Amino acid sequence: MKETTPAAMPPCFEKWCQRFDEAFTHKAQKRGFRHYLGGLLGESERKNLSQMAFNAVGV
Repeated sequence: MKETTPAAMPPCFEKWCQRFDEAFTHKAQKRGFRHYLGGLLGESERKNLSQMAFNAVGV
């Protein structure tokens, strides 16, 4: 499985996540959002929604 922590994501990932920082009041919430989103975008086979639309190649 590929690393999906925010540090392993491309630089644009952090910039995009910063758009939502106003919605969270605590640093832990902001960090959790980044980890959750990184997990959704990662290559894990256990997310479902028909395995994230069969890994969304060519969408």
